[in-house]
Amino acid sequence: MQKLNRTNKKKIINDPVYGFITISDEILFDVIEHPYLQRLRRILQLGLTHLVYPGAMHTRFNHVLGAMHLMRTAIATIRRKGHEVSDEEERAVLLAILLHDIGHGPFSHALEYDIVSGITHEELTSYFINELKKEFGSDLHQALLIFENKHPKKYLYELVSSQLDMDRLDYLNRDSFYTGVSEGIIGTERLIDMLNVSNNQLVLEEKGIYSVEKFIIARRLMYWQVYMHKTVVSAEYMLIHILRRAKHLAQKGHEIFANSSLAYFLNNNITKNDFEKDNTALNHFAAIDDNDIWSAIKEWQNSDDDVLSMLANGLINRGLFKIEISATPFSSERIENERARVAKQFNLSDDELDYMVYSEVLSNNAYNTSKQNIMLLKKDGEIVDLPSASDNLNISALAQPVEKYFLCFPSY
Repeated sequence: MQKLNRTNKKKIINDPVYGFITISDEILFDVIEHPYLQRLRRILQLGLTHLVYPGAMHTRFNHVLGAMHLMRTAIATIRRKGHEVSDEEERAVLLAILLHDIGHGPFSHALEYDIVSGITHEELTSYFINELKKEFGSDLHQALLIFENKHPKKYLYELVSSQLDMDRLDYLNRDSFYTGVSEGIIGTERLIDMLNVSNNQLVLEEKGIYSVEKFIIARRLMYWQVYMHKTVVSAEYMLIHILRRAKHLAQKGHEIFANSSLAYFLNNNITKNDFEKDNTALNHFAAIDDNDIWSAIKEWQNSDDDVLSMLANGLINRGLFKIEISATPFSSERIENERARVAKQFNLSDDELDYMVYSEVLSNNAYNTSKQNIMLLKKDGEIVDLPSASDNLNISALAQPVEKYFLCFPSY
């Protein structure tokens, strides 16, 4: 593929959330132009959420540009407070945040364990950055060190991946903007202005405590209202089972419509070992986006397999399965009653029922104390974690995961 030789690589992008975003370095422009990153234009940030919030049509490409913009602001703040960040380190951390989502597949988390098995999008991101390193050299090597938390300046990694990183700050504001759910709006500028570094770790100055409390509460609300909205969950589980059914049929010898790269994953059980063996799996993965999945599902509406056809028709035409949410698990008797009804109504076998009736658990953990805590820097220099410093009892409560159970099945 011949690339255009562009001499002006310092661009300004007009972003609806932040206004003008500057691409300040030529290597950032070159990486943005790479097919690996351009692919993110064709992967929606919120998957099937637009079936509930029609405005949620923004892409992962929009998100990574926004996160890069916030990262530049954060580095400027840290420098202003007397901490040295070299130009090379700034370039590397900007590349790390720009590429942090490059390992996502179509529809992101919904298909993370169905397109491939036993490998996370973070591991795929590392593979992609390794490939880019061959083309772009030392800057990408430094970016990979930051992304994998192997860089000596640990706070650079925490700016990319932590409980108060530029990824979360951007997606909360951006997802709120595009869905119209105002509960997700957070004081991004205030939070970034309160960032500091102490003992090689990212900290938040104590006077920013109420802003970070609002940030955590906003995350909790966005999870239930957007990311785990029950109708979104219904659609995502239908999509998961569409792909599972298609893969099952393909491996049983049925002819299943798909382009060559999607067919590669449907016809084979691709694991982490396949990605580490050579570039075949990674190249096929890089060639798949949301459009390929939608094209296949549109065709699968006409499948001779009743289960695949019914699921595909339901998702394409928004005939989504009914979903019930409960604070306690559904009884085995209730689940079996629904399975029996669906089996009789659609004349399905027990194996086929697994694609039509789902009972799972949803977990919302707005602040996970088992991972790295948000650390507060007090005026006397002492560093304490957020729950122990907060006078808001909600923070301790928000540190506890909330679980809800759902039962999903075709409507009567």
